[in-house]
Amino acid sequence: MGSSDIETYNEKGLAPTAAHGRVASPDHEKKGDLWVDDIKVVAADEDAENAAHNYGINATAEELADAEEKIGDMSLEKCKKIMHEVLLMHQHDQNFSTELVNKIKQLLYDPDVTEHPERHANLIHAMKLEAVMATENSPYEIVRGVVDNFDDPSIPSLTFRTWFIGLLFAGIIGLVNQLFSIRYPSIAISAYVGQLVAFPLGKLLEKIMPTKRFNLFGWHFSFNPGPFNRKEHMLITIMCTIVQNPPYTGNIILAQALPIYFNQPYARTFGYQLVNTLASNFLGLGMAGLFRRFIVYPSFCVWPVQLATLALNKAFHQDDSAAVAGPFKRFYYMSRLKLFYWAFGIYFVWFWFPNFIAPFLNTFDWMAWIAPDNVNYVSMVAVGGAGLGLNPFPTFDWSQVQAMLNTLTVPLFSVANQFLGVFLAMFPIIALWYTNTWQTGRFPILDNHTWTNQGKSYNVSMVTDSMGKLVEEKYQAYSEPWMAASNLMIYFMFFAGYSSMVTYTLLYHRHEMTIAFKQSWKGLKRSLRRNKDHDDEEEINLAEDVHMRLMRAYPEVPEWWYLIIFLISFALGIVGIAAFPTGVSPAIVVFGVVLALIFTIPTGLVSAVTGGNITLNVFAEFVGGALVPGDALSMNYFKMYGYIVSAYAINFCGDLKLAHYTKINPRHTFVTQMAATLLASFVACAIFNFQMSFKDVCTPDAEWGMQCPGENTFFTAALFFGLTGPRRMFGTGGRYMLLLLGFPMGVIVTVAVYLIQKGFPSNKYMRSLHPVMLFFGPLNFWSAPYNLSHMWICYFWTWVSWGFVKSRWLAFWNKYNFVFAAALNCSIAIAALVLFFCVEVPGAEMPAWWGTTVVDTVKRQPRITELPARGYFGPERGTFN
Repeated sequence: MGSSDIETYNEKGLAPTAAHGRVASPDHEKKGDLWVDDIKVVAADEDAENAAHNYGINATAEELADAEEKIGDMSLEKCKKIMHEVLLMHQHDQNFSTELVNKIKQLLYDPDVTEHPERHANLIHAMKLEAVMATENSPYEIVRGVVDNFDDPSIPSLTFRTWFIGLLFAGIIGLVNQLFSIRYPSIAISAYVGQLVAFPLGKLLEKIMPTKRFNLFGWHFSFNPGPFNRKEHMLITIMCTIVQNPPYTGNIILAQALPIYFNQPYARTFGYQLVNTLASNFLGLGMAGLFRRFIVYPSFCVWPVQLATLALNKAFHQDDSAAVAGPFKRFYYMSRLKLFYWAFGIYFVWFWFPNFIAPFLNTFDWMAWIAPDNVNYVSMVAVGGAGLGLNPFPTFDWSQVQAMLNTLTVPLFSVANQFLGVFLAMFPIIALWYTNTWQTGRFPILDNHTWTNQGKSYNVSMVTDSMGKLVEEKYQAYSEPWMAASNLMIYFMFFAGYSSMVTYTLLYHRHEMTIAFKQSWKGLKRSLRRNKDHDDEEEINLAEDVHMRLMRAYPEVPEWWYLIIFLISFALGIVGIAAFPTGVSPAIVVFGVVLALIFTIPTGLVSAVTGGNITLNVFAEFVGGALVPGDALSMNYFKMYGYIVSAYAINFCGDLKLAHYTKINPRHTFVTQMAATLLASFVACAIFNFQMSFKDVCTPDAEWGMQCPGENTFFTAALFFGLTGPRRMFGTGGRYMLLLLGFPMGVIVTVAVYLIQKGFPSNKYMRSLHPVMLFFGPLNFWSAPYNLSHMWICYFWTWVSWGFVKSRWLAFWNKYNFVFAAALNCSIAIAALVLFFCVEVPGAEMPAWWGTTVVDTVKRQPRITELPARGYFGPERGTFN
């Protein structure tokens, strides 16, 4: 087929709609696993998709056919108006096709198109199709593949089954994950597991519960309103996602209460634990609701990581056995659900090999085994935290591949930018280590610990009093804190990433922010009016996708509901500090919340567009330590209300997007989020003191492995920034002052990328650059045990999925990619639970053989081990900054 086939494929009798939903008939001639008639139709689908692709449209034949049916009343003037709005919103959007952007510009700015439309019939027809898809569906093919562009508001969502299964699973997941959150290695139940197990339980209740309808004070309801449906299932999944991450207050409470840390008895009281947990959790929920118009509702906020959850939900509730063309010149009938079960089962079996039977497959350090005693060589090639990881084949375990990134669900441009950032950051790390700048050669090249001037782990109890405050005399007699080369580069990238993120938001998303502010203000005014019938319908943005318009069938959650939650939680936060002998000023809550308010939208936008995880932890530590130097507890609270509240808000927004895509009544989502958050808070607080009752808890000798790795890192970071403070390390005369150049570097690089993209708007490689991801990529992968090898393998599989398969077999990719990713994640979670409870708890061990012992031959080692004659390096004691 030629380029004109985008207009003529229906005229040839090859309408792609004929292939979809086809059921094979016994009367048809069978060829392989596909009926001959279907081969002809699916082949026509491929030709239609290829013709569309020539015009920059990435769509399946089914989507094209649907757009053809609705194109009749699309005039050229209306098409241009829509595409102008689309271009304004998506011209810098890396999730949007560069070829399509170029075609839109041709439509809008080429005068010959307006003067002689007959010469550009193919272009105009293609743009009309895109205009229909952008307004009647989603402008993104990755969303169209897993999200329906229709809805039935009569489908019940907030049912007895939703409450029973959702609260049951939320309680179990919250209890298990909080209990084992301090264990090393950790064990956790993911929300995928809850989503997986909820389906058969929901179907069971559908079979056994009575269908009788009850009337309670005019409210009609039934314990069994019909088949267990996708909306119920998604609300249950949302409740599971809320509780899968234990509340951050656990770090603060254990650090305050335990004798090996601050040893403050008031932190063991249930009231103190509950007030602070409720405050931080619900502040995040309130902030998510207030900011949902900025980072949930806009069509460009794709939230790619959530698409796997949506695909799994669709697999359970939709028959999709229609054929799609795929690799190896074959056609595939397998349903999403069948693929899920096959992938789940196969990987469940394989999981035991790299994680128990043959651990060398988990950390496949074949390059380091060549010369395990060569420090310089091992530090370059080793994986698993021992080196930089110049190893292109580092693992055969998918849990390692997706340890830091949700591989297969994060867009290729995001992974590619992060990979580039990790690769470029490697060179200054090598330079720092080999030149022994700031004594980095005395520590392993890849390390995230704090060290003394004798090359030993920093013992913070040597420099503090009983209240956890710095004692200057002890500090001068002990040691300044020192950091390894990789850790120093991480701080530089953090500083650059924060300034880049703010600059990026202002340069790239100022138009969308203006629209969102206007809509939020209108929504707030409407919420405060008594008679608001006339204003319920908002002006429809032409670039707005169909999902937003379908959600107008449901009553919106008034802004003042979220505002009340925010204010009450804010008051609880102040009470949690002021009503107990913390020694911390309640003003810390104010400063922390202000930080969260400023940064939640920029960080949320980056997550919504790229799928990357942006954290404010270092910035909160830096600012908190500068605000109250020498006070670790004040810095901890500032970090909780500045960083954690923002992180919670972004997580809640991700859940709101799940409900938005599934077309769930927003008030039903609001109620379930409230209930799950409340349950998670009480369950966590009920576990805190039980966790602290384990023998030798948070020490290397703790029973059941309750060694508290996260709490130890939290405590060390608190004392590094809270006690010694950023002024000593990064201020005037500070050893690491030059790292502050990261702040201007982030602005300069972001502006430079923006100008380059403006200068080369048609270059797809330049347009794919994302400065924030360039800086934030290294943060995850230069922190032991993660390094370049993990990013390398993650990029490879993302390229296979997004770069190779998606570009050739879009319908195949849409159908299977996200379900396959969900299947692997579920399999890992279930297999890890079985391994822990059935093998590790009983104390079973794999008999020693080469595959279990070789992983211990590669060690993290410093390059310089000799100390000066005085027994320590660096400045003289008593003269520390």
